[in-house]
Amino acid sequence: MTALERAYLSDRGKVRQHNEDSVGVFENNIGILAIVADGMGGHLAGDVASQMTISTFESLWNEVESIKGPKDAEIWFRDKVAEVNKVVYEHSLENPECQGMGTTVVGAIVTSSFATIGHIGDSRCYLLNNSGYKQVTQDHSLVNELVKSGQISREDAEHHPRKNVLLRALGTEQTVEIDVTTIEFEENDVLLLCSDGLSNKVADELMEKELLNNNNLSNTASTLVQMANDHGGEDNITLVVIKKTANDELGEKPC
Repeated sequence: MTALERAYLSDRGKVRQHNEDSVGVFENNIGILAIVADGMGGHLAGDVASQMTISTFESLWNEVESIKGPKDAEIWFRDKVAEVNKVVYEHSLENPECQGMGTTVVGAIVTSSFATIGHIGDSRCYLLNNSGYKQVTQDHSLVNELVKSGQISREDAEHHPRKNVLLRALGTEQTVEIDVTTIEFEENDVLLLCSDGLSNKVADELMEKELLNNNNLSNTASTLVQMANDHGGEDNITLVVIKKTANDELGEKPC
């Protein structure tokens, strides 16, 4: 019998005065909904946007009655992100101190047989399985578009001065499009959701090595955060790790 082990962690980092990231992992009879949100937009407005996103997704997940397969999960993400976007966007209009706020989002609906991933912005999802370690999402960023069009290399992108320019965010406009994809999620597979405070500081091969070498997900989460801080920690660092295991013991959930 399989189980979904998970751990999550959010850290302010070594430079920022506030943590504008938020994270949530919620479980019901369908499976797990995990969300990472990296807020932006003025003094303390970023954490308002990310926290509202997490709490609204939690409420919507608590209301869901059934998801019978990947198609239902993909439809759920597209429908519900519109509702979450409306909540955040209207709050920014009604509260001048929050004007222009928004957030990235990466989320996963994880069941016993599949994982449906949705994302907006440059927070990422990675998958570790028998085929190796790969990034599942594609950043909605200016630099990624430059890479895709061949104007700059991936190496150039790592140090590009406009690396943080996003082409898509939740809550900044009246409507937003979410990219959604479904993957098989098999025994011993691992999903990593993270904000760019991790992915900008820890190379993919180092993340892969840590996920392979550490069987305790709580320790894995703590180590990955420490690695990002050791490499400068200029940004908030947030992640969720989910592993499909062959036992009924669920991992610890640091928060």
